[in-house]
Amino acid sequence: MKHLVGTVDEIPPGSRKIVTVEGRSIGVFNVGGRFYAVRNTCPHQGASLCLGELYGALESSSPGEYRLDPSQVVVRCPWHGWEFELETGQSWWDPQKTRVRRYSVTVEGVRQKGPYVAETYPVTVEGPARVLVELD
Repeated sequence: MKHLVGTVDEIPPGSRKIVTVEGRSIGVFNVGGRFYAVRNTCPHQGASLCLGELYGALESSSPGEYRLDPSQVVVRCPWHGWEFELETGQSWWDPQKTRVRRYSVTVEGVRQKGPYVAETYPVTVEGPARVLVELD
């Protein structure tokens, strides 16, 4: 079932919005135009996970060498630093057993310009673009 949690304008790139859906606190993130939603509860001791810092994952092939991977966005728990990937919900220290619940996010009603121009007619769009979170 989909739930309206806001508009694209309310969650601009680089921001987050914490909402309550069916009694669950959920953080909705806009990272460079991609939307993610995760449960706002750290499985360690129940902190508001979505208030934590976001950053790209660090990868290393050998000691002293590392690179930032901005495609893997991680949220760090503000209490004890537990880290979870936004796309999968997996933890970085125990990805097989510890994860945070993630939710599907869709954006509806958004139009983007393409490279081609066609004959157009006046169009009325009712309502703003909407961001919805789907709960299983």
